Amino acid sequence: MLNFKNTNIFFVSLVASLLWLNARVNMPIYIFGIVVLIYSLIVFYGCYYVGSNFFIKIICKANTTKKEIAITFDDGPAQNYTPQILEILNKENIKATFFCIGKNIMGNENILKQIDANGHLIGNHSYSHHFWFDMYSAKKMQSDLQMMDNEMEKVLDKKPKLFRPPYGVTNPNVKKAIVRGCYTLIGWSVRSMDTVATDENKLLTKIVAGIKPGAVFLFHDTCLRTANVLPKFIQEVKNRGYSIVPLDKLLLLQPYA
Repeated sequence: MLNFKNTNIFFVSLVASLLWLNARVNMPIYIFGIVVLIYSLIVFYGCYYVGSNFFIKIICKANTTKKEIAITFDDGPAQNYTPQILEILNKENIKATFFCIGKNIMGNENILKQIDANGHLIGNHSYSHHFWFDMYSAKKMQSDLQMMDNEMEKVLDKKPKLFRPPYGVTNPNVKKAIVRGCYTLIGWSVRSMDTVATDENKLLTKIVAGIKPGAVFLFHDTCLRTANVLPKFIQEVKNRGYSIVPLDKLLLLQPYA
């Protein structure tokens, strides 16, 4: 299994062997450069591919043959377009999971309460969602996550256990913060790319192609195009005989601490 520990063991052994060999045959220096490059590419893959499980286990889908999927929304709560999405979900009697940013709760407390009152799950998506979040120390990451927990507890008296890392990036510091905070790391199996999509028809085609047993869809409740496409996507899911179920039911997890 490719992971951070095994990768380090292999490359330390490889470099030691090359150094031993170099002392005898004077190997070209570029050989060591190639080794460093390959190591860097593997670690980069581990950091930025959400399903790699390179540093820590991250749950991206359910291992099932049942025609069930879950949908999740990142980056809210927001005046635009969380209420519209909640209205669509309520009309279709569908429960979703909202991975919220702590700093977005202030001023949007009523929306957070509505998410909870409608029976949806709420997860931690960090407090700051800072561009350089993945460069934070483990201590600073843990503090950031705790700040999100505190904001949510003020409003709902609930502490989220599910955490989705900003940008889906993991690394050793993220692992330490997750373990210390006793969170369950959640990824996705279908990334809609709704924040960058420009053609709603192409967006719909892309996400419909990802409808498979156990799939976890990533959307954002901050996009008009998501609100526009969501009803059509839900209808297509139903047409294919699938059900949209709560994330905790699909993945058999506890959503709150």
